Parts: sequence; structure tokens; C-alpha cells
Amino acid sequence: VQLQASGGGLVQAGGSLRLSCAASGRTAHSYAVGWFRQAPGKEREFVSQISWRGDNPDYADSVKGRFTISRDTAQNTVYLQMNSLKPEDTAVYYCAAGPYSRQRNTFRYWGQGTQVTVSS
Repeated sequence: VQLQASGGGLVQAGGSLRLSCAASGRTAHSYAVGWFRQAPGKEREFVSQISWRGDNPDYADSVKGRFTISRDTAQNTVYLQMNSLKPEDTAVYYCAAGPYSRQRNTFRYWGQGTQVTVSS
């Protein structure tokens, strides 16, 4: 399974970005997809995940109500719509495929990461 994350950039506080995670590989459709982020000097943390069917969206408390995860099962692409961005959302965002779990060490496949920078 290969994952390609894209959509990061520089945005002002209060703005929006949409991240995409394109999955390829014979078994890509069978995994849940999660988004994690890592800010400088901090551990990689869970942000959101969605099941292989495209249901059961799950969010960290810090992004609930601002971020929306969705999945296009036909295109094997997962999106993370990020609204009302805050400077503390600044991080490298990674998508990962694996079992439905908030634990990063359970995700077997990882994308390369995309930088999100929110200016105040």
C-alpha cells in the first residue's frame, strides 16, 4: 500500500485547507485511514480517522467541530477538510493506513507528510 498526502500550505488563522491522501495498492481499500500530525519538538499525535467503508469518522478533541474527514471509496482517497485553523494546528500532517485505531504504532503504512502552517 502506498499513500500520497497533499494539500498542505500556508494559511492565516481562521482560514481553511483540504488535505488529500491518495491510496494505491491491491489491499488499500481494506484499511482504515488516519491522519496524524507532528509539530516541531512534539510527538506525532492522532488527528482523525475513518473506517475502510468510509463511515465512523473519529476526531481528536482538539479538532472536533473544525475538521471533517471523508473518504471517496471509488477513488481510494481520503480528505481532511480543516476549517477555522489555528496557529497551534501548525504541523506536518501524515496519513496512514491500518486498523481502526488511534494508536499510531498500529498503522503499518504511512504517507510522506504535508506541511501545514497557520500564521497568526
